[in-house]
Amino acid sequence: MSTAFLNGDYSVLETVKISPMDRGFLFGDGIYELISVHDGNLIGFNLHIDRMKENLSAVEINLDWTHDQWREICNKLIDKNGAGNLAVYLQVSRGVDTKRHHAYPEGITPTVFGFTSEITTSQENNQTMVMPMKISSAKDKRWRHCNIKSTALLGNIIHFQKGQSEGNDETLLFNADDEVTEASTSNVFVVKDGVVMTPLLDNQVLPGITRLMLIDMLRKDGSIPIEECVVTMSQARDADEIWLSSSTKEVVPVIALDGNTIASGKVGPLWEIAYRLFTEKKFDY
Repeated sequence: MSTAFLNGDYSVLETVKISPMDRGFLFGDGIYELISVHDGNLIGFNLHIDRMKENLSAVEINLDWTHDQWREICNKLIDKNGAGNLAVYLQVSRGVDTKRHHAYPEGITPTVFGFTSEITTSQENNQTMVMPMKISSAKDKRWRHCNIKSTALLGNIIHFQKGQSEGNDETLLFNADDEVTEASTSNVFVVKDGVVMTPLLDNQVLPGITRLMLIDMLRKDGSIPIEECVVTMSQARDADEIWLSSSTKEVVPVIALDGNTIASGKVGPLWEIAYRLFTEKKFDY
């Protein structure tokens, strides 16, 4: 059985109890992060905690913990659950109130929860061994603050389920202007004529940590042009390659969109270069 963290205590996950009056349960009033661990090493830890602190401030949850405090929790969870390939999930809700009321209550203490789950090892970084994805598309109907990593994920879940129901792995989302925003659980990269494009960050797009790392790696390497720009659905449908990125998936190639193959329907060569670079550099962040 795995060990979880709740408000300073470590105990068996199955025995952890959170009040039904917790605002995270009642309203989805909370922020979360998920940090990948490979062979006991946290990936992008400081970037994840920076985002956590920014998001907590954005929704006015007062929890001024330091990076060292968060690192201690992560390391203890890794030690207690095995230092293999894990995802460390961290969640902060506004806390437990005495009544159900929409306004932010005063004088309550945030609830801090953490646990781990096993994840598969990294993708094979060559075109013949990787497991590519097939994806659906849908008009993005989520709330207008997707840049905040909120625990209120019902919109994402509905979109993700659409792809699953259609026999696909994910759902690519687009706005009213037919511009790509992101996928239901991932950021998006579209490749055309040797250039990698990814949607600009705004309120429609989560500033993904893997996205940030990959952009930085590609720019420093310089062998593949990378642009943050508007990406349309017509560009996605006409792409040479599409990649999805997240902390658990890392960078995954897509070979079909809405039942139509991407280019030749095979994993593209630029993905292999980019993923090999990501594999080499991911522990540097």
